[in-house]
Amino acid sequence: MSSTGARVNLDVSTRDEAAACPGCGMSSRRIHSRYRRRLSDTAITGREVLIRLRVRRLFCDNPECGRKTFAEQPSGLAVRYARRTTVLQRLLSAVALALGGRPGARMTRHLAATVSRMTLLRQIRALPDPDQATPRVLGVDDFALRRGHHYGTILIDIETRRPIDVLADRTADTLAGWLQAHPGVEIVCRDRAGAYAEGVTVGAPDALQVADRWHIWHNLGEAVERVVARHRDCLSAAADIEFDAAPGHQSHPAQTSEVNEPPPGRTDKWAVRTRERYAAVHALLGEGVSIRAIGVQLGLARGTVRRFARADSVEELLVNNGTGRRTSLLEEFKPYLHQRWNEGCTNATQLFGEIQKLGYSGGKKILLSYLHPFRTTGHIPRPASKPPSVRRVASWIMTDPARLDPDDQQRLDAILTTSPELTALVVHVRAFATMMARLRGRELERWMAAVDADDLPALHSFVRGLRRDLDAVTAGLSLPWSSGPVEGHVNRIKMIKRQMFGRANPDLLRKRILLGD
Repeated sequence: MSSTGARVNLDVSTRDEAAACPGCGMSSRRIHSRYRRRLSDTAITGREVLIRLRVRRLFCDNPECGRKTFAEQPSGLAVRYARRTTVLQRLLSAVALALGGRPGARMTRHLAATVSRMTLLRQIRALPDPDQATPRVLGVDDFALRRGHHYGTILIDIETRRPIDVLADRTADTLAGWLQAHPGVEIVCRDRAGAYAEGVTVGAPDALQVADRWHIWHNLGEAVERVVARHRDCLSAAADIEFDAAPGHQSHPAQTSEVNEPPPGRTDKWAVRTRERYAAVHALLGEGVSIRAIGVQLGLARGTVRRFARADSVEELLVNNGTGRRTSLLEEFKPYLHQRWNEGCTNATQLFGEIQKLGYSGGKKILLSYLHPFRTTGHIPRPASKPPSVRRVASWIMTDPARLDPDDQQRLDAILTTSPELTALVVHVRAFATMMARLRGRELERWMAAVDADDLPALHSFVRGLRRDLDAVTAGLSLPWSSGPVEGHVNRIKMIKRQMFGRANPDLLRKRILLGD
């Protein structure tokens, strides 16, 4: 052994024992020649290790063997033609799968086994696919290869929570082909995309399809928001409720900063474009043009056209103000500051300490700038209360009453007293939540019949969607299986893509998905 700077050199030779020919298996001791192999190994005391291995080339004495000579292979140390030991190879593969190219190459410098990013990428591509058995319960979901343009499909074994395969697209034919090539799948957990439903029906007709509960609940939330938007005039009832802004009570941001609807004179480009599209869509609908034809003619997605067609007015589409304006860090503390200022406390240092205890995370300079104009007037007029936004009211309706803030519950109750339709909506949502949480899918038909009996068009649309996929939805509301593990892997794929700056070829991304921990 010798040491030169940051490297440790180990001079090693094989034993003088018989070695088996890899061609015929006959043992031989007759030496043809000797040569040296250079093998990199894992670090010793933070220094790179180089094994200079002296091996023999032997004659094969079997006249029927096609080999005349062969080189002996040290068992367990390295594979044929390798320039790294098996242990180092496994270490580099683990680094490459965890970090990718450039970050992995930076990490190898600290491991005293420096390699280039391209070497690590070749390591990943050379790894064999895992040998996976066909799962009994399969999870299916899509992920973006290039968002808005190209999507792939990930397949997960729901019972082991391990990825099984990655498909190049999200079409029904591709999924059906995979299922036909891998018979034995009994249950398929999926979202409510029609392509996956069709693919499972064709590829595994005997498999039970289970619609994911989160996606069903999300679809219900969208319908609830449309119902609330249709009855936005009732939301002003929540603005008349007064709450104490004393220390320890944080006034909800919805009290003062959230706006229920855009100002009537809004003329930003988003509002102008929305009004133009709304007028064009409804004009074509009045002429009897189909949703699909309108989308082709106006260059809009079918879902966008359908959203415009369902809206009773253009203001329903302009609920969000679209300004993108950043909310001040002081916003939720302004009611408390106003109250304290009007009570006579004008010391900025004292007020800063009080709002810090309430959770303020900004600097003192922001507070000083905000209070400066008030020093000339001496009194802050109480701002007019504004109604909560449509989205916030929808979130109150979708929240478990036991977990809803008491102030928000009081606001919601005030809104419900003015609107029988919203009251009926809350009843239906809570009944659906109970049914879903307790896996009572058998009650779905009765729930849909109750919804049909009320004047709630947005919920009627949601029910029609459930009926188109009734068997899968009923199974999703009855069985414990869901697409939760699949969604977790989709988030992991996003992390991997960010590590590779979104520039990974599909084959490299597939390896990291299937082989990574």
